[in-house]
Formats: sequence, structure tokens, C-alpha cells
Amino acid sequence: MSKQELEVIGQAAADSCCGALASAPLDDERAAELAKVFKALGDPVRLRLLSMIASREGGEVCVCEMTPAFDLSQPTISHHLKLLRQAGLIDCERRGTWVYYWVLPGVLDRLAEFLTTPQSARVSG
Repeated sequence: MSKQELEVIGQAAADSCCGALASAPLDDERAAELAKVFKALGDPVRLRLLSMIASREGGEVCVCEMTPAFDLSQPTISHHLKLLRQAGLIDCERRGTWVYYWVLPGVLDRLAEFLTTPQSARVSG
């Protein structure tokens, strides 16, 4: 695995403003960036993998611990993990023969902020 720095998709826009969906219309670039993230999360296997990683005590998990939870081959699991990495959701590090994964800091909070409706836009019922 490479130790190269990965750009977290949409980080600059999320950090510069509240960035919520209901606060202002998205521009083309931001919409394309977020679509990549949601596309990665749109697959049940990838969503489960992200959940397994994010909910792990200690914040990281070995691929050897995730693979048995699925009725899929190890290369297929690795492919799904690669797509989550490309979407800027997780990162990894090889340690010996195994690869360990963790959720990138703040990425889930930024997604939650994006999906949060501002108080002024909420309709009481």
C-alpha cells in the first residue's frame, strides 16, 4: 500500500461553510464530489464495511476480521474497500501481510452536517 496523502473529497467546501444541503444549492463541482461519496455508500456491502470500521473500538480493523462477515471472496472485499478509499471515506496501512483500515477523521461528521436541515428550514407538524 502507498503512504501517499489522499485528498478527502469535499473537505474544503465542508470546512469553509456550514455546507448543509438545505442551506444553499450545490454547484456542479460540489455535487459531483458528493455524488462519488454517496455512490460509494450506495452499495450494501460497502455500507456494512464502513459501519464495521467506524464502530470498531480502537478505530481500526484488519481486513482479515472483516472478510468472514461476508459471503464474498477476499478480492471482492478488497475492491469494495478500495472504492471507499477512493471516495475519501477511509484509509489503510499494510502491517506485515495484513491491511488495517480506519475512517478518516471528521468525514462522517461532515456528511452528517451536509444532511442536517437548518432549524429555520424545519417544518413543525
